[in-house]
Amino acid sequence: MQDVAPVINLARGGKSPRLAFSSAVISLVASFAATAAPIPLFNTYRAEDGFTNASISLAVVTYSVGTIATLLVLGRLSNHLGRRLTAIASLGLLLLGCLLLLNVHDIGTLLAGRLLMGVGAGLASSSLTSYIVDAAPTRPEWLASVASSQGPMLGLTLGAIASGALVQFAPWPRDLIYLVCAGLLVLAAALIVISPETAKSTPGAWRSLIPRVRVAARVRHLLPVAAAVFLATWATGAFYQAFMPALVADQLHTHSPLLLGLVFAAYMAPSVLGAPIGGRFTSAAAQRIGMIIFLAGWIGIVAAIAISTLVLFIAATVVAGAGQGIAISAATRGLLYGSTLADRAPTFSAIYLLCYSGAAFPSLISGQLSNALPLTQIVLGYGGLAIVATLFTVLAARNPHTDTTGTAITESNHNDSHRRPGLTRP
Repeated sequence: MQDVAPVINLARGGKSPRLAFSSAVISLVASFAATAAPIPLFNTYRAEDGFTNASISLAVVTYSVGTIATLLVLGRLSNHLGRRLTAIASLGLLLLGCLLLLNVHDIGTLLAGRLLMGVGAGLASSSLTSYIVDAAPTRPEWLASVASSQGPMLGLTLGAIASGALVQFAPWPRDLIYLVCAGLLVLAAALIVISPETAKSTPGAWRSLIPRVRVAARVRHLLPVAAAVFLATWATGAFYQAFMPALVADQLHTHSPLLLGLVFAAYMAPSVLGAPIGGRFTSAAAQRIGMIIFLAGWIGIVAAIAISTLVLFIAATVVAGAGQGIAISAATRGLLYGSTLADRAPTFSAIYLLCYSGAAFPSLISGQLSNALPLTQIVLGYGGLAIVATLFTVLAARNPHTDTTGTAITESNHNDSHRRPGLTRP
């Protein structure tokens, strides 16, 4: 997600990159598992500490803002300081967030903990994914792409389920999951410490802190539809964090923390299917298909809440999750079409800015509205957003402009296309 730093030849130096690759994957999964840990506890905070839906929503916004700022400012720092140092710093920030959340009894503590986690997750997203790509074996060719892109989804899924199980069945329900996550983060940091470095330190660290957000002119016409896709799907992910615990308890009549974790995982896990399914179509067709499936899931979600049917709610969540995975992967593929190494850092900055803005701003607005409106009407608002985004995508989705010479696109990616498959397909 950033410009490429000089990569050390580990094999020539007598060091195997396998330890670095394994350590980076484990650390990436552990990082996002920690960020998902508080979700099954949100109902506990509501019941025992008097937190409102608006305050829980504000915690989601705080996390998103921390991640946005970090990705924009620190996203390229590992190119200059090395992967290991920035990776350890990200794990340390997440560890501090976990320790702070051990004592949540007021909204300020929750917000501070989620802000630390947002900053840590943003730094982990940039440094650990680069570490994975640097150290991944050349065969199979897809391994680097899959490990770096699906590690966060796996972490979120495992973290939410494990948190729900520990909160419901284990002792110290408010504390144990954070202690477990803290232990995993310490273990991950220890693995990074003993792993070899993959990128040489280079000058320009201070200059790299200047945010770079740019989309290449050849794909700029794709940005409005991509923005609609990112906004609707990431807003739904934030909705599941902020309002799903209250909906499951109040409308679907269950207070199981494990079920909360499973419902959140039901939205995140199916997105793993998005890249392989969407890859069978052009980016425009895959965005249309994905958003239609996403809207079908939302129709099921609204219906399940209206008739208070938990099974339908979970099934519709899986459908919406699969649809958003297809649409997001296709939109990202389109924006990266024909990209050069210099293009990717600012392009990913633009992508993540849109994604986390989609998570933050609807949550901020709906959180304030939740003080005056019932959650059922908040749900209809998110459903309306899904309708508008889907209609716009179906009507306006386009493929990237093809370079008629075929030279600039194919040759610019020849050397690294095996590391990032699919970047040159419209």
